[in-house]
Amino acid sequence: MDFRLTEIQRDLQEAARKFARTELVDLARDLEEKAEPVPHEWVRRYAELGFLGINVAEEYGGMGLGNLEALLVVEEFAKISSAVAFPVFESCVGPVRAIERFAPESLKARVIPAVCRGEKVVAIGMSEPDAGSALTDLKTRARVESDKVVLNGAKRWCSGGGHAQGYLVYARFDDRPGAGSIGAVYVEKGTSGFSFGPQERLMGFRGVPSSDLFFDNVELPLENVVVPGGGFKRLMEAFDLERCGNATMSLGQASGALEDVLGYVQERHQFGRPLVDFQAVQIKLAEMRLRVDAARLLIHRAAQNAQDGMPSILDSSLAKCFANEISREVTGNAVQLMGGYGYSKEYPMERRLRDSWGWGIAGGAVDIQKVNITAAMIGRRFDQRRA
Repeated sequence: MDFRLTEIQRDLQEAARKFARTELVDLARDLEEKAEPVPHEWVRRYAELGFLGINVAEEYGGMGLGNLEALLVVEEFAKISSAVAFPVFESCVGPVRAIERFAPESLKARVIPAVCRGEKVVAIGMSEPDAGSALTDLKTRARVESDKVVLNGAKRWCSGGGHAQGYLVYARFDDRPGAGSIGAVYVEKGTSGFSFGPQERLMGFRGVPSSDLFFDNVELPLENVVVPGGGFKRLMEAFDLERCGNATMSLGQASGALEDVLGYVQERHQFGRPLVDFQAVQIKLAEMRLRVDAARLLIHRAAQNAQDGMPSILDSSLAKCFANEISREVTGNAVQLMGGYGYSKEYPMERRLRDSWGWGIAGGAVDIQKVNITAAMIGRRFDQRRA
């Protein structure tokens, strides 16, 4: 077992790091202040540099590399901010991969190359007002009528809502309760009957748009059915990769915080010497490094075990749960070490702390990951509806 990155992986990581550090810091600050997503011209620039669709097959315009390579780039961008990393996240570990894996060939050819060229962002619509952690309670309905699908319902907490050009929407295809009738359809922005709620005002994630989605008799061609009813298990297999992406976005907050605070404590002097010369600071830095490295190893194990496929629910839930928890701790410690500077909006540290809490809610709350972990260990799912 070799934990070292290959030369190709190191070169890709360094290219992403150099671009992020030299080009994206000012952009991140601007997105944070204005609460606006990465502009389309920047997304196209990401594409030109090969940072979109890294693990998407070359036949669809991707680089044809593995999941690990994609996550290396996501982390380097996420160290700068969640907002600047979000287009990379969506193109490499988001709904695009479910479309690549399950959609009809005609839909793949229409959507995926456009994403890899930076012309289209695809978001996912899963949660509803009464279906968050209990996702199989969703009510959005996809009714097949001859040569079309008619979609009705509403989605909540859609990251990318109102900004993305396409949406992978989870829906119920018949009256069977639970997961048995759930599948997914692809909906383009601008389709008649498809509208958005106002942008959410969140504690963090400024620059990552979020809104409700509304579907009022939205008519779609049959080729827009990505997974038919009864395919919920397949959708969740694809979502295991998104968990790894979420974990990496969370890790990026922690690893970026550690890198910045490491420089700060060597430059900042109190009582006539650098902060790093105090043993309490040394111990805190070591504890932060332990957590960052452990989270990264769990994420990379999940990606490596999956090779170019989808990670297991156990590996991905372990990675997400741990990364979500340690990112809150590490960014909190970094704020404390920097004192007033860490708490100031003039510096990125307090933003990392706020975003860290968001990643532990998005994509499945931390406690849900722990339920997944236990279920995987004993080999059966738990019915949370039973008293």
